[in-house]
Amino acid sequence: MSQTSEIDQQETAHAKMAAALAKDGVAMITPRILLADDQEEMLQTLVEMLEGEFQIVGTAENGMRVLELTPRLAPDIVVLDISMPVLNGFEAALRLKEQCLAARVVFLTAHEDTDLVEAARSAGALGYVVKSCLATDLVPALWQALAGKTFVSPSLSNSE
Repeated sequence: MSQTSEIDQQETAHAKMAAALAKDGVAMITPRILLADDQEEMLQTLVEMLEGEFQIVGTAENGMRVLELTPRLAPDIVVLDISMPVLNGFEAALRLKEQCLAARVVFLTAHEDTDLVEAARSAGALGYVVKSCLATDLVPALWQALAGKTFVSPSLSNSE
């Protein structure tokens, strides 16, 4: 399958998901996303990948910065890396949960560990996406989180 054909199929799938969410009563305003990763290149990749379908309201290089930005920017979803300096993704997610902030959390990480999937759920995350599956899994994970549903990269299928 050509790359263009695969992209067309993904766009069609995303359009169908958006239509299903609208049918379920999920507001169809452009979702607001805050991205957190300690690697500048990854943040740039994420912005380029998501900005057509989502509104990127900010980026953060560590969990402490996420805690500063979330109340001010009011994102619908915070995409968190687990391994970040100052305050890791798990601690940031737990503090967001403690502060009763409405943002939903999706982890995007290199860690392909089923124990960490459970830890992410315990921290309040709705999604767990491994970076090796970024192109196929992140957008569906974001839409699922917006619908209040969980998503785990299928490569970790034994975590279900």
